[in-house]
Amino acid sequence: MTRAPLTRVGLQFAGYTFPGVLDHDLFEHLTGIARAAEAAGYDSLWTMDHVHQIESVGDRDEPILEAYTALAGLAAVTSSARLGVLVSACGFRNPALLAKMVTTIDIISRGRAVLGIGAGWHEEECRAYGMDFPPAGQRLKALTEAVQICRAMFTEHLPRFEGVHHRIDEPLNVPPPISPLGPPILIGGGGEKVLIPTVARLGDACNFFGGPATVAHKIKVLTRACADAGRDPGEITKTWLGTAIIADSEQELQDSLELLGSRLHLPASAARGMALCGSRAEVRRQVAAYRAAGVDGMIVTLLNPSDLDHLHEVATTIRGVLCG
Repeated sequence: MTRAPLTRVGLQFAGYTFPGVLDHDLFEHLTGIARAAEAAGYDSLWTMDHVHQIESVGDRDEPILEAYTALAGLAAVTSSARLGVLVSACGFRNPALLAKMVTTIDIISRGRAVLGIGAGWHEEECRAYGMDFPPAGQRLKALTEAVQICRAMFTEHLPRFEGVHHRIDEPLNVPPPISPLGPPILIGGGGEKVLIPTVARLGDACNFFGGPATVAHKIKVLTRACADAGRDPGEITKTWLGTAIIADSEQELQDSLELLGSRLHLPASAARGMALCGSRAEVRRQVAAYRAAGVDGMIVTLLNPSDLDHLHEVATTIRGVLCG
């Protein structure tokens, strides 16, 4: 059974610092943005799996919500968008328990859950929370096993799996996911030797960063890996993640790029090459270039998601190209 594309335009909540919003009002404000995003045409909503804020988004001590408890809350107050974590750090949670958590969100949302998963990379927060952070090779092998366990938990009754890093012995996952296929699995990352071949064998979707040429190259690598795995690459939704900025003037654009550059620790000129940015016409051309590179859907972060007019404009502009 072939799935429809996982998403055309998604919104990722990368930070929870909203000007003028107190901590105890934070989630209420977040739900307002989520509902507005659904109304604007975002067909997926994503949280970020960090327990300390990462330096490319904000200060380490900024407010940040745990990804899955926040997502469960959003599942209860939204009605149409798919819901996922982009992406779960494999080492944060036992994979069988992770599958149970995602299944619970699927039940709460009536079938809208997505499992986004990756090998994890942020060593500092792992050390701070007392979690192991093994070398990259071990994390990638553990990721492969975790995906297999989650798939089995989604689709089998009393599955068994014995791996080097993880094992299960007939765990119950009742009630099961809404779909017999289980929630789709998005595997994040662009490593060409291990990670992309893992997507080809086990994933329903992938997520890449970078400009159109970089993404086109990654998709070509994925296409070759799918051929090796005997799989149709059309079964895998290819997504891009980045910041979106639609500006009414060059000064507004420059101010936004300065802010983005300060977060990424890059000059504004370099930040410009890593974002969808410019006038509406310029952003449409950029989205078309990603579409030509093979991208099926775009997941964006916004510098100020509380600006609901901009939130709506970004969704409308992207959807006009990807769904036109």
